[in-house]
Amino acid sequence: MIPDPFQTAFWEILLELAVIWAGVYLVFRFLQGTRGAGVIRGLGILGVILMIAWLVLVNTDSFDRLRLILNYFVGLLAVLLIVIFQPELRQAAIRIGQTKILRAAQGEQEATVDAIAEAVEFLSRNQFGAIIAVERNVQLGGLLDGGQHIDAAVSGRLLQSIFWPSSPLHDLGVVIRGNRILAASVQFPLAEEGSMPASYGSRHRAALGIATESDSVVVIVSEETGNVSIAVDGTIELKIPHDQFRERLQELLSTTPGVSVDATSGNSSAEDTAAVDLDTSTESTA
Repeated sequence: MIPDPFQTAFWEILLELAVIWAGVYLVFRFLQGTRGAGVIRGLGILGVILMIAWLVLVNTDSFDRLRLILNYFVGLLAVLLIVIFQPELRQAAIRIGQTKILRAAQGEQEATVDAIAEAVEFLSRNQFGAIIAVERNVQLGGLLDGGQHIDAAVSGRLLQSIFWPSSPLHDLGVVIRGNRILAASVQFPLAEEGSMPASYGSRHRAALGIATESDSVVVIVSEETGNVSIAVDGTIELKIPHDQFRERLQELLSTTPGVSVDATSGNSSAEDTAAVDLDTSTESTA
C-alpha cells in the first residue's frame, strides 16, 4: 500500500530532508580540492535536464522509444559516474576517517603561523617565489599524490630551504596540515583562463585555483617583486604589508571557512592592500 504523502508525519519529512542534505553535503565535501569538482557542475545541469525529460515522458502515452532510451541511459549514467569519479571515490574512502571535526589546537596553530611568517619574511626580502597552502577543514587529498611527500614538522628554516632557488622542490607548492608539512612540489590546479588579468603569474593563478576549489588559506610570495599575497575562498589579497601578515594569517586560519573577514587595514593605504574577487573583478594592481 502506497502511503498518502499528506498523512506523512512532519518529523519524518524533516528527517528525510536532513538525510538528503547530509548526503549532498558529503559528496561536495569529498569533491572539493579535486578535479572532479568541475565535472559535478556539468552533471548537475544534465541531471536537471533528465529530471524534466523523465517527468514529461512518464505522464504521457507517447514517445515509447524515447522512454526506453531514457531508462537505459539512466542505468548507464550510474556506471559512468563510477568510472568518471573513480579517483575521487578512492580518495573519499580514505578521507572518511581523516576529515577533521575540530581545528588544530591554538598553540599548534600559532607555531605554524610563526614558522610561515618567519619563512615569508626571508623569502620576500630575497625575492624567492613561494606558494604555501594551509589546510583548514577540507584536506587536499589526491593533489598530494603527485608531489614529494615530506611529513615533517613545520619550521621557518625548512620552508626557506624548500623554496631556495637551487632546491629541486622550489617551483611548485607546499601543503601544510596542522603543524606538519605534508608535501612539497605539489601541482595546484590553475584558475580558469580569463578569470584573472594576464599580469598575474602562474603562482598567483595556482593559488587562486586551489583557493577556489578548497577552503585552504594560500600564501604567495612574488618572485618578481617580493610582494606577499594571500588567497582564500576564491579571492586574493595583494601586497600585504609585512607587519600585518602574521596577524592576517592567524585571523584567516581562526575563521570558519566561507565566512568573509575584512582585510586588516592598519596604517596602510588602499594602494598597499587589495582584494580581487574572481567572480566580479577584471582588474588588478600588479
